[in-house]
Parts: sequence; structure tokens; C-alpha cells
Amino acid sequence: MTTENDWLTRRTGVPPTVPPAERLSPKSVLDEATRPVAPEPPPEITFPHRGRYVGQHLVDVHDHYRAELRQVRDILQQVREGATQVGDARDQLNMMTIRANDWTLGGVCQAHCRSVANHHTMESQAIFPHLRRSQPDLAAVLDRLHEEHLAIHEVLEGIDAALVHLARNPTDHGPITEAIDLLTDTLLSHFAYEEAQLIGPLARHGFYPGQV
Repeated sequence: MTTENDWLTRRTGVPPTVPPAERLSPKSVLDEATRPVAPEPPPEITFPHRGRYVGQHLVDVHDHYRAELRQVRDILQQVREGATQVGDARDQLNMMTIRANDWTLGGVCQAHCRSVANHHTMESQAIFPHLRRSQPDLAAVLDRLHEEHLAIHEVLEGIDAALVHLARNPTDHGPITEAIDLLTDTLLSHFAYEEAQLIGPLARHGFYPGQV
């Protein structure tokens, strides 16, 4: 069975990440059914070797956030189970680029959220305008990705509210669990969509003028 993005892997050699088949949260903030799709470039368009590395870099960055999101979820599980091996948790967190000063669920969640927010701000304010100028037929996709960045920001705000609740109610893990589940579903879906739509354009045009 073929999909509308089969050309991407065939022509660039960079496969986009497949989104998870199962959801963790009953909620959703993304309108996945109406997402626009970038058109396949004409046959005469080629993707240089350097450009393919640029496309792969997007996947690598997302893989980093996916890995750290899994670590956030692991720490949440430790909190739920009443884990007391703080030293082991600190060792794990010190290997994360979003490391917090203290081993607290709040510190880790907030650091991850700030990192994701900064990543999306850079995309919306710098990379997307460059791609829009370089490839006008990408406009609908870029508009949707920006809208999803705003939706993700609202999910991140929900994490903050859940952390406040947890601080006031240390044994009630329901709200923070629900918030992190929704964040997980939202980020994994968004990252997969973004890769499927932008690996090709990035491999053609780079993250900035003159990169490819």
C-alpha cells in the first residue's frame, strides 16, 4: 500500500517518523483529519547530499525531544510509585540537556516545556518564513504547523497548571498524569506530521538561505 508521502523516503532517503498507533489521552487539540499535505516536487528537482543531512537533522532534533519526553514520563512513574532513589534519578537527569537544578518533577517538566517552546518559536519566526519564501506552495502546511505550535503552547500551559495542583496536593497525580499524556500525544503527532511535510523542503532549501 502506498501513501502520499512515499516519494519522500524514495527521493531523499530520509524516512519520517511514524506517529504512535495508540493514544494515551482521550483529548486532542490537533485537527489531524484536515492537515494539508505538501505536494511532491517535480521529477527534475534533486536533493543534494548535504540537503539530505539537513532533512535528517529535523528527525534527529525531534528524536532528542521524544527521548526526553520518555524520561519525563519515567520520572512521573517514579513519583507515582513513591520512588525514593533520588540519587539514581539525578544521575539520569544529569544526562539530559534539559536537566533541572533539583530533582523535582516540576523542574523537569518545566525545563522540557521551555525547551520545546523555544524550538517551536525558532521554527515559526525564522525557519518557516525562509521556507515560505523559497517554496510558496508550502504555505498551507506552514500555516497549519504554526497553528499547531500555538495549540501546543496551550498544552504546555496546562502542564504548568497541573504542576501547581501537584504542589498543593502532593498525593493527587491525576491532573499531571492527564496533562503529560495529552502533551505526549500532541507532540508525537505534531513531530511526525512536521517531518512528513518538511524533510523534503528542508533537503531542498535548508534551514536558512545558502545552507544547501
